[in-house]
Amino acid sequence: MAGTVEKIQPFNILIIGQGGRLQYEAVLFAASLRAMSPNFKGRLVVAEPQPGPLWRSDPRIRGEETRAALDRLGAEVIPFESRHFGQDYPYGNKIEALMALPEGEPFVFFDTDTLITGDLTSVPFDFTRPTASLRREGTWPQVELYGPGYTQIWKSLYDRFGLDFDSSLDLAQPDEFWQRYLYFNAGFFFYTCPHLFGQRFLDTALAIRDDPPPELMLQSLDPWLDQVALPLVIHALGGGRDSLPPGLLDGEITCHYRVLALLYARESDHVVEVLTKVTAPNWIKRVLKSYEPMKFMIYHGRGEKVRAMFDRDDLPRKEQAIRNQIKREGFWLR
Repeated sequence: MAGTVEKIQPFNILIIGQGGRLQYEAVLFAASLRAMSPNFKGRLVVAEPQPGPLWRSDPRIRGEETRAALDRLGAEVIPFESRHFGQDYPYGNKIEALMALPEGEPFVFFDTDTLITGDLTSVPFDFTRPTASLRREGTWPQVELYGPGYTQIWKSLYDRFGLDFDSSLDLAQPDEFWQRYLYFNAGFFFYTCPHLFGQRFLDTALAIRDDPPPELMLQSLDPWLDQVALPLVIHALGGGRDSLPPGLLDGEITCHYRVLALLYARESDHVVEVLTKVTAPNWIKRVLKSYEPMKFMIYHGRGEKVRAMFDRDDLPRKEQAIRNQIKREGFWLR
């Protein structure tokens, strides 16, 4: 008897499109989505911040060629207002833009500097159990010698929002080791409703920013605010670390490259092949060559020079060491 094929729940995708680097990354994201996930039937929403008092310059996408390319790739550019973050904390775009999506429809948010490298519709999302990227380093908190430790800092936040701290811990990790505590990279996250998630994300982030617990006195929240709030939101909504099978997002299906030089330095041959394939059409090339890092990395061969500098089977353990080596050779572009 033939096995039944599980029906994947339809969902929308949200990325941020802003004038400058992000608009070119949005074209690259959309091109990779269409090439690698042709069965995706949801909406691809490119949320565009609008001018206002929280922006010192116009944050909208610049140039009709970029808009035309996004339209040709089936992306919808949807405006949203920046009421709480804007220029001083642009990472807040991912929080405020959630309200631009239709209420009650499952969504996946991706940072714009993500490449789709496989069939996204094959990912078994359980939208009732949110999670986010576990491809991260222990960037927050930075524990000071005479200050509170990891447990004190994180517990103060769970207590502030009336959440159960103990159930968030990974007891396989030692006490006072950063991976014991729920911590994500905000490069992707998902849930059943963008408005429910977005409102909780906003309320949590603003409360931490405007009235942090005393235990956070020595901690920087820029640029970490979204990643401090995110685990609290996910925990409150019934999610956690194990909501997705490992190795799919930030693995076989997506690559959060962040900077093209890092992609060439450390990602697999398959990722580079996808990048080369989806940026080859002339109408896409005309748009992406307007952005110098893409022009030189992808089209003028600088990316391959960076790739030749590293052994993917023996990379430096810390990302900063990779960055420093690329910078020493003069190949760092962003």
